[in-house]
Amino acid sequence: MGMRTNRPEGELSIIQLLPNLLTVIAICAGLSAIRFGLAERYELAVQLILLAGILDGIDGRLARALGSDSQMGAELDSLADFLNFGVAPVLVIYFWALQDMSSAAWLAVLIYTVCAVLRLARFNVQKKSDEGDSGTFTGVPSPAGAVLVMLPMFLSFSVSDGRIMPPEVISIYIVIVGLLMISPFPTPSFKKMTVSRGKVRFVILGVAFAGAAVLTYPWKSLVVLCLAYAALVLWGLISRKRANSG
Repeated sequence: MGMRTNRPEGELSIIQLLPNLLTVIAICAGLSAIRFGLAERYELAVQLILLAGILDGIDGRLARALGSDSQMGAELDSLADFLNFGVAPVLVIYFWALQDMSSAAWLAVLIYTVCAVLRLARFNVQKKSDEGDSGTFTGVPSPAGAVLVMLPMFLSFSVSDGRIMPPEVISIYIVIVGLLMISPFPTPSFKKMTVSRGKVRFVILGVAFAGAAVLTYPWKSLVVLCLAYAALVLWGLISRKRANSG
């Protein structure tokens, strides 16, 4: 039996509004990241984008848990994803490394952003069909793409105060990540992964270790996580080719 309330039908409690409030906070984080990128406070800008990613992972699940998911919330979440994962990361990279380059660098920024919006549009169309039901996404999801595209920044922050990659290489890398988002290749969906009861303790221990590593050595840990995710994507491609050839 469901919990009864005296609240008039059509009204929501403040708690039920929390998912949308988290989405709005994520939007503010993305916009602030662009502002701090312009102010050359690049580490803070990256941290705000990562915060937006964490909030993105929370708001939808919280909405379903509270029974407050709605069409408006879904649209708001999609707009937040475009800003936080399709615009903010690549603009921060542009301010950080590519402003002094020719217009080719700006072309790379545009390609990435267009790929991100196409990826989000495809996801919105497919989310009620087969995408995510098989335990995989089609192409790299936009939050993962945003983290991957900032890998040159993670590398630089972890070993030096300045850039360690040429702007030309960074521009090419941006385009590659953008194309991966709209690729037809399957990528892992952690939302659908299951763990046997006997291995739960090891998963919890692994997540705790990863969280401690990110807090203690943030940039080096993010480099490792990016490379590990890229390895998972590559392994999925190899496995798919082997299955098709077999």
